[in-house]
Amino acid sequence: MFKILDCTLRDGGYYTNWDFSSEVVDSYIQAMNQLPIDYLEVGYRNNPSKEYLGKFGYSPISVLKHLRKTCTKKLVVMLNEKGTHPADMEHLLQPIISLVDMVRIAIDPSNFDRALVLAQSVKSMGFEVGFNVMYMSKWCDYDDFYNKLNRLDGIIDLFCMVDSFGGVTPKDIREIFQIVKSNTSCSIGFHGHNNLQMGLINTLTAIDCGIDYVDATILGMGRGAGNLNMELLLTYLNKKGLDVDFNVLGDVIITFQPLYEQHKWGTNLPYMISGANSIPQKEVMEWATNRTYSFNSIVRALNNKKNKVKDNARYPLLQQQKVTKVLIIGGGNSSVEHLDAIKEYILLNPDMPLIFVTSRHASFYNDLPNQKLYCLVGNEAKRLKRNISDGNFNGICILAPYPRLMGTEVPSYAEDSTFELSEITFTESFPDSCTTVALQTALSLGAKEVYVVGYDGYKGEVLSEKEMDLSNENKILFDDFKNKGYNEIISLTPSLYKNLNVISIYQYL
Repeated sequence: MFKILDCTLRDGGYYTNWDFSSEVVDSYIQAMNQLPIDYLEVGYRNNPSKEYLGKFGYSPISVLKHLRKTCTKKLVVMLNEKGTHPADMEHLLQPIISLVDMVRIAIDPSNFDRALVLAQSVKSMGFEVGFNVMYMSKWCDYDDFYNKLNRLDGIIDLFCMVDSFGGVTPKDIREIFQIVKSNTSCSIGFHGHNNLQMGLINTLTAIDCGIDYVDATILGMGRGAGNLNMELLLTYLNKKGLDVDFNVLGDVIITFQPLYEQHKWGTNLPYMISGANSIPQKEVMEWATNRTYSFNSIVRALNNKKNKVKDNARYPLLQQQKVTKVLIIGGGNSSVEHLDAIKEYILLNPDMPLIFVTSRHASFYNDLPNQKLYCLVGNEAKRLKRNISDGNFNGICILAPYPRLMGTEVPSYAEDSTFELSEITFTESFPDSCTTVALQTALSLGAKEVYVVGYDGYKGEVLSEKEMDLSNENKILFDDFKNKGYNEIISLTPSLYKNLNVISIYQYL
């Protein structure tokens, strides 16, 4: 009979930075104690990291002692091979010898030899050792990979086939399992991702093949598109005779439901494309949770990766000009509330280009004779098409420097009126921000005076995550612009940004 390993806290930590409340963890452990699950993979043991990792990113001794005291199942922690060396074993694993049963090692196939040395160190300390080898759908691309598997015998207790990209099929499972089985005598496991919603059928296929271990998580919580839902696996196995207490299973689902509502993991179109084309999930996960990127832009970026190109389009560079001043028009309500005054001010300055950070209110300014420049980042190409028709378009579009992270989208009617910046000179932060492109465009035009409207900021003591991110982003960019020695940015409409110099537009009329 195969064994079931739940890795909710370890794999689900990619959405919570490995922070789970004590209430969630205690409820989880109580449920696992009563469910037919053999192993719980509770987190990583990591060396110190520059990025924030929560409790289960390090699985400190005090936490593992608590789990060992309350949990009746075997406990597992994971090491990331690329950041761990045999010399680290003394401080990472020696203190937890009596607390953890198995140590699994996440392995890039190209580092197989190095990982085997690490595994020998782990085995010598008395742990069960799991080899979690990533990129299963690409193993055939690694020279002599399968022929090395016989070196695992006597060292590795579990060789886990990891479908990192979530793109393998049942046919792949059967073929790869047989190759692995013929090359090693150690137990074999399967860890699937759900990009193509193949988690269940792939796992059931692996079970039919004679797999020894299968992985799953509560509500499918896991990196990127997530994993096979443990509740789905147990429901299926219950039909086959496995004893499952559905009241307990229902309780633990309820425990994790608020986290699901907050983070909304699971597959979507970008994850499906990345799975089908064996593209790593790390970047896709960052893109899919970013407020700026549309599905179209993510798909473009994925297609560029698949086609091995830096970007899908190039445009002429924006030529240097010499203008005295520019007006950057943001998307805040003040650019509508004070529209009459803004338009009057613009008409008093006919040589002043208008730079649209967003096309949200661009149609209000379409009848003005001034040069118009539209920054195209993220969803802005689509927004421009919605707000300004082919017949009403009378400006130029500006792109960030080549190559652009998310590829390039330009309205068809603006193809011959689109230019890209040669470089970003005033900041190293947020290169794909509309504000970055707008301020760099002002510099490229040679403007000595930079005015803005519609940069209102956000009122209230409690801001949404999106509002907080955008507010911090703009603040950093305004500071970088000023710190580079450029003239102060003047807001002609009310603004909560303290690093903008607010001067009433009405004094100029």
